[in-house]
Amino acid sequence: MAVLKDFLPIVLFFAIYKFTDIYTATAVLIATYAIQVTYHWFRHGAVPRVQLLTFGLILVFGGATLFFRNPIFIQWKPTILQWIMAAVFLASHFIGERVIIQHLLGGQMEMPAKMWSRLNLAWVAFFIFSGALNIYVAKNFSEDTWVNFKMFGLMGLMFVFIIAQGLLLSGYVKHEGESG
Repeated sequence: MAVLKDFLPIVLFFAIYKFTDIYTATAVLIATYAIQVTYHWFRHGAVPRVQLLTFGLILVFGGATLFFRNPIFIQWKPTILQWIMAAVFLASHFIGERVIIQHLLGGQMEMPAKMWSRLNLAWVAFFIFSGALNIYVAKNFSEDTWVNFKMFGLMGLMFVFIIAQGLLLSGYVKHEGESG
């Protein structure tokens, strides 16, 4: 259920775009994300950093899109987010005792430090690649193609990447009753 809630702003952006234009879709994206962040704040007393970062980028790049009436700003937002995530994941190799992916998944699986490092670097590469691919599509194809790519291409790429990792890492998953 949480996954569906997280994708609601993107789905609404896509649907509104198909019936109107990128500016209305961007305004709806900003409003939907604002409602989600506000709801999360009142419900849990805090908002996860990634959600705040995403909201900040949507406000800045979505706001610039609406103010300047230029869709390039909202088209850059996924790339900026992906590249920030790549930088954060990469920085975790040099800051702290564990890489970020180990903080996120360490409770579900146990692996040698070298494997955690490789997994984290795989995420860095994925974020860099998907960010670059987003800009390539935005610059070389129509706005409509980019919107379809954002909805299905980027999400599909993430889904395939996660499934592939799950298959490769399945031997390390802790089963119920195991402790680590």
